[in-house]
Amino acid sequence: MIDKNNKQFTRKPDSVVVHGYQGCDPLTGAVSFPIYQTSTYRNPGLNSGIKYSYSRCDNPTRYELECTVALLEGGVAGFAFASGLAAVTATFSLLKSGEHVVISDDIYGGSYRQIEEIWKSFGVEFTYVDVGDIEAIKAAVRPNTRMVYLESPTNPMMKVADIAAIADIAKDCGALLVVDNTFLTPYYQKPIALGADIVIHSGTKFLAGHHDTTAGFVVVNSEALEERMGLILRTEGSGLSPFDSWLLLRGIKTLALRMKKHQENALLVADFLKNHPAVENVYYVGLPEHPSYEVSKRQTTGFGGMISFTIKDVSKVEQVLCGGDMIMFAESLGGTATLITYPQTQTHASIPAEIRHRIGITDRLIRLSVGIEDAEDIITDLKKMLG
Repeated sequence: MIDKNNKQFTRKPDSVVVHGYQGCDPLTGAVSFPIYQTSTYRNPGLNSGIKYSYSRCDNPTRYELECTVALLEGGVAGFAFASGLAAVTATFSLLKSGEHVVISDDIYGGSYRQIEEIWKSFGVEFTYVDVGDIEAIKAAVRPNTRMVYLESPTNPMMKVADIAAIADIAKDCGALLVVDNTFLTPYYQKPIALGADIVIHSGTKFLAGHHDTTAGFVVVNSEALEERMGLILRTEGSGLSPFDSWLLLRGIKTLALRMKKHQENALLVADFLKNHPAVENVYYVGLPEHPSYEVSKRQTTGFGGMISFTIKDVSKVEQVLCGGDMIMFAESLGGTATLITYPQTQTHASIPAEIRHRIGITDRLIRLSVGIEDAEDIITDLKKMLG
């Protein structure tokens, strides 16, 4: 559990991302927190009760990272995993056979595959709903509902959930509210302050921010959940390595600067796309015409750097994906470089075609992770790609 007396609690997020939880290594004073690249630790005596005994369970570098992310999210404790999907696995591990989850119908394809191929076979029940529809969420609740799980904004259709309203629904039925905060990060959105019990991240994305590592996070808002999640991490053995933890700490130091630049560029790119004759629809939560624009303004401090859009002519898909000089056709998102992705065959290929099409993931949908390059260069490349 993080120490609420830590002086970092009084500082602004722009300072916290730079200094982290402890500010420096308490043992040596190292400004760059060290990589404790060790699997085990010398025990000073029998029943000594030391915190660090084996790195699968605890590691100083990982602990600094976990506390930093928990501090940013305003949670009680954080846990760092080897990938975003490992964090999802740990979160669903809180459930028992026969329990029910209300979940977004527009979720990352890897999460959908995990649900359909693993968790349903364990007897956990799921109902997919539009997280932007409060009445649909209410209607989906059952007596055995124990979790409400949502992304906001969703991947890739950029739907926005009214987190505070959904938190009330979850509380009324005794369910945990889990929010995937990958797209906006704690820099722009703090789900725990809005009533969430658990926040998860693919740390691979904006938190790491440099296309060089994979990671996942779970941040919890109670000591009971802290105890349970700690047991899951130690038992499943899915904790993040010391070196990857250090890469995340380094990446987070520039989170504030990067998120501001991602958003600055995304606003310009979204405006360009919506006025381009080859583009049919643009999905970006920062556009005033987005159906949840007012909800976003109420519960967040920014809109992030993720855009999806549809093109009018499906025959131009390959040209749009592969025709860039600077923009790269690649999976993932949230890094310094602008990446373009085709959800139908990449991130959401696991989802059956009829479901993809129903929620808008068609053969004309393209997802763009706007990087921190010069916005004019991004737009120049897009002009070439769109023809």
